[in-house]
Amino acid sequence: MADGVKLAIVGATGAVGQEMLKVLEERNFNIKEILLLADPREAGTKIKFKGETITVRSVSPEAFKQSDLALFAVGTDISQLLAPMAVDNNCLVIDNSYAFRMEAGVPLVVPEVNPEDIASHRGIIANPNCSTIIMVVAINPIHKAAGLKRVIVSTYQAVSGAGKAGIDELERNTRDYLENKEAKSEVFQHQIAFNLIPHIDVFGEDNYTREEMKMVFETRKIMHVPDLRIAPTAVRVPVFRSHSESINLETEKHLSVAEARKILSSAPGVIVQDDPANNIYPMPLYASNTDEVYVGRIRRDISLDNGLAFWVSADQIRKGAATNAIQIAEIVVDKNLF
Repeated sequence: MADGVKLAIVGATGAVGQEMLKVLEERNFNIKEILLLADPREAGTKIKFKGETITVRSVSPEAFKQSDLALFAVGTDISQLLAPMAVDNNCLVIDNSYAFRMEAGVPLVVPEVNPEDIASHRGIIANPNCSTIIMVVAINPIHKAAGLKRVIVSTYQAVSGAGKAGIDELERNTRDYLENKEAKSEVFQHQIAFNLIPHIDVFGEDNYTREEMKMVFETRKIMHVPDLRIAPTAVRVPVFRSHSESINLETEKHLSVAEARKILSSAPGVIVQDDPANNIYPMPLYASNTDEVYVGRIRRDISLDNGLAFWVSADQIRKGAATNAIQIAEIVVDKNLF
């Protein structure tokens, strides 16, 4: 669409919706017209975009009729309700929720890994879980080079993964704790300040949480490896922004640490920060407000013949949500895959 896309943002007032607007402006996405949509209670809110003030509207079939493409930054229940409405009105949906990720016929896409899957959509393209996105960007280059047999991953997830309420609770907990007051927990299961909570989302089969199992099922679908063995542990940490992950890989073929470092150094979307002697390795503080996945502490897994271990950090609001969705949209536009 040489003259630009008619774009809708559903959930424009939320944290991910706001980040989408920021990323769209930074990347100079070719927009002919933009509609900012939200809950009827937020209709009338004013938002600045590219120097203009735009009034937020309620979601409606008419809004989707006016749009070529809609980026959804809302919860699963709302996506399930509204995405079919958009598709019925000939508007392609890129959805950030869990609603459609594991549905047959819905591509689940990380552009650095499986951009070719976009073309098979039937009106909805799913954006994966933030931790999954971060992991597959880092492990897919190793898989392509040496084949993966097993993945063990522990995530260290920032409170912003629980939205603004999570950020507010960490601030409040920290202040209360330092003032010798009771640190009350409303968003998280326990006090998050000065603590780690190995519990994100609800527990399910075999006492893995839903957050952990998303990483298993979504990784298999994105990378087209249905039998890949993955053992995840998801932990909430008292960090405001950007997730980190400790990843151990068992490969089919042997890869030296030097070979792995070289592969990762040329991989799309990856920045290698791997000089531990000089205290250089990925950290969430410095990954924040960027779009790359940072990989470091690359070393041999000494418990395996064909094992590698490394540490990654990335901004889960940007690459883990907003930026990944917009990268998908850029491919849709560039290849006219509406």
